Amino acid sequence: MTVTTGENTVDAEFDVVVVGSGIAALFGAAAAVSRGLTTCLVEKTDRFGGTSAYSGGAVWLPGNAVLARDGLEDSVERGRTYFRAVVGDRTDRDLQDAFLSTGPRVVDFLTHDLGIPTRFQAFPDYFDAPGRQETGRSIYPKPIRSEEVGARTGDIRRSVPADQFGADEDTAKLEGGRAWVARLLLALDAMDAAELRLSTAVEELVRDDDGRVVGVVTRGDEGRQVLRARHGVLVAAGGFERSAELRARWQQMPTADWSASHPDTGSGDAVRMFERVGARLDLLDQSWWCPATLFPNGHAAFTLGFRSGIIVDATGRRFANELLPYDQMGRRMHARITDGAGDEFWCVFDDAEAGGYPAICVPAPDADELRAAGLWHTAASIGDLAAATGLDPEALAESVERFNALAERGRDTDFGRGEDPYGRFFLGASTPGECLRPLPGGRLHAVRLVLGDLGTKGGAVIDTNGAVLDTTGCPIPGLYAAGNSSASVSGEAYPGPGVPLGSGMTMAFRAVAHMAGEPLPIEGSRVD
Repeated sequence: MTVTTGENTVDAEFDVVVVGSGIAALFGAAAAVSRGLTTCLVEKTDRFGGTSAYSGGAVWLPGNAVLARDGLEDSVERGRTYFRAVVGDRTDRDLQDAFLSTGPRVVDFLTHDLGIPTRFQAFPDYFDAPGRQETGRSIYPKPIRSEEVGARTGDIRRSVPADQFGADEDTAKLEGGRAWVARLLLALDAMDAAELRLSTAVEELVRDDDGRVVGVVTRGDEGRQVLRARHGVLVAAGGFERSAELRARWQQMPTADWSASHPDTGSGDAVRMFERVGARLDLLDQSWWCPATLFPNGHAAFTLGFRSGIIVDATGRRFANELLPYDQMGRRMHARITDGAGDEFWCVFDDAEAGGYPAICVPAPDADELRAAGLWHTAASIGDLAAATGLDPEALAESVERFNALAERGRDTDFGRGEDPYGRFFLGASTPGECLRPLPGGRLHAVRLVLGDLGTKGGAVIDTNGAVLDTTGCPIPGLYAAGNSSASVSGEAYPGPGVPLGSGMTMAFRAVAHMAGEPLPIEGSRVD
C-alpha cells in the first residue's frame, strides 16, 4: 500500500527524487539540479542506464539547432506535420505540441548548459507521410573514451553482448545509449546538488493527508529509508517488459524473455505504483516491437536490416515486407500470433554471405551454437529444410517460388519490399529490384525468429507538464512520469528512430520545470 508521511520517519530530504536511471531519468535529474533543485536519483540495480543504455542512442527532436548546424533542413512545424499524420488523435494534441515545441530547447540545454557534444546521423523516419525526412532527423551523442569516463565506466550498464550473452567487452569507447549515460553521469557528478544511489529500489510512493506525493520509500544497502521530495517525484523507471505476469495480463505475450531489456530492469515497478495511487493508465497493450533472433539461453536479440532471404510464419508462408521498419514488422508478427498462426517465425536464406546471417543482430549469432539448440537449420533442399523446422513443405516451397518470381520481375507486388526508402537504406539500394535477390536451389538455412521488443510503451497518462493524471483526468500533485513509465506521446505508432528517448527527455525536462514553479510554454502554431 501507499504510505503516508505520518507513518514514517524521514531519513533524507531533497527537492526532487528521480526514480530510475535511464537517459530520461538522468537528463531529468540534470535539468532539475540546473534549476537549483537538490535532487536524489535512485536506481534499483547496480548499474546506471536501464534499457536505454542498450539503445543506438538516437534522439528524435525536430527542428533543433544540431540538425541545422550539420546541414539538415528541418523545422518544428515540419516535424509536427509528420507526427500528426502518423500518430493522429491517439494521444492528446496539446501533449504532442508540448513534446514537439520543447525539443529544440532540450537540445540547446544538452549542448550549451551540459556541454554534451552531439551530431546528426542519417537514419530514415519510419513512415511515408507528409513531413517525413528520408534521411531522418535524429541526433546522437559523440562517443566517449572510457579514460574520460574514469571510474564511472564500471557503474554503467554493459553492452547487450556482455550483459545478456556473456561476451567479452571492449570498454575503450562508449557509444550510442551508453555514451549518453556516461556523459550525463559526468555532468551530474560535477553538480554539488545531485546525489546518485545504485542498488536502491523504490518500494512505495509516500503521500500526505491531502493526497500529494511527497516522497518515496526505498530499500538498499542501508535498509529501509524514506526520502522526502519537497517539489515532486519523477518516475522514469522503464516499463514492464520483463514482468511475465504483466505481459500476460495486458499483452497476451507467451513470455517476457524475448524483450531486449535486461532481466533486472523493466519489471513493472512503476506501473504498479501508479495503479496503487489511482493513476490513469493507457497503451498497456503496446510495446516498441521488433523481430528478434532467439538464442540458446532463451534471450532474444533485436534484429533488423535483413539484406536477403525471406521471413515466414509457422505456416511456412511469407506474410510481410521483410524490410519494414522494425516496429512495423513486429506488429505484423504480433498480428500473426493473435490470428492464431503461432509465435514461431523463421528467416530463410541461402549461402550468398558464405552461410552468414544476412541481418544486423548484436551479438552476431554463432551458427554452430544455434544449430546445437535447434535454432539454426541447414539443408540441401527446401523439403529437407521444412522437415528440420517442422514447416509445411508445400507452403514453404510455394513461398520461395513466389518470392523468386517477384524478384525476377524486380517488384514485390505482394508486400512492397524495397519500395520505401527505409528498406533501401540498409542495402544502399537505389531501386526496389536491388532489394529482391532470388533464393537459388541448393543449400538453404533457417534461423528462428521471435517477436521481441525494445520495451513496453504503456504507463501513466501525463499532461503537458509531465504530471501524472488520475482516473478523473486531474493531476496527482507531486507525481510526474517520463520515458517508458508513461504512456507514450506517440500512441500506437513509432514515428522514427529516437522517439522513445527524445520524448522521454523532453517530458522529464518539462516536469522538473513545473516542479521548480517555472512551467514551460507550448510554443508554435497548431497544425490540425
